[in-house]
Order: sequence, then structure tokens, then C-alpha cells
Amino acid sequence: MVQAYILIQTEVGKAATVAAEISDLPGVTSAEDVTGPYDVIVRAEADNVDELGQLVVARVQRVEGITRTLTCPVVHLS
Repeated sequence: MVQAYILIQTEVGKAATVAAEISDLPGVTSAEDVTGPYDVIVRAEADNVDELGQLVVARVQRVEGITRTLTCPVVHLS
């Protein structure tokens, strides 16, 4: 299982709409609108890195109102 945070910048006034739409996507465990340099932070999970990439490129980035994404895979350092 691969987990990641997806940091999203949106068009002005679109954060709540983007977060609501993304929260319904398979593989998304949470989507919150936030303040700061990013407008929405998403927690997602997939079986492998390729599946995670497909989630981001084929589903998340196609949501209307998104201008930029940054995917941060979770690592477990021992």
C-alpha cells in the first residue's frame, strides 16, 4: 500500500468545490481545504506507485479549478 499527500492549488474561490469533488474519488481518504500556499490537501492511497500516479494524473488533475498539484508520497523511516 502506497500513501501520499497531494497538495493542490486552485483557481480563486474554487477550493471548497475542488475538495468536495475530490473527496468522492476512489483512493482518496480525505480532502480538506486549507489556508497557506496550497488551497486543498488530499490524503490518498493506492496499491502501488503506478496506481497512485494514475489516480493523480487521470482523476485528480482533471477536476475543474485545479491549477497545480504536488504529490508527496509517505515514507516510513526506521
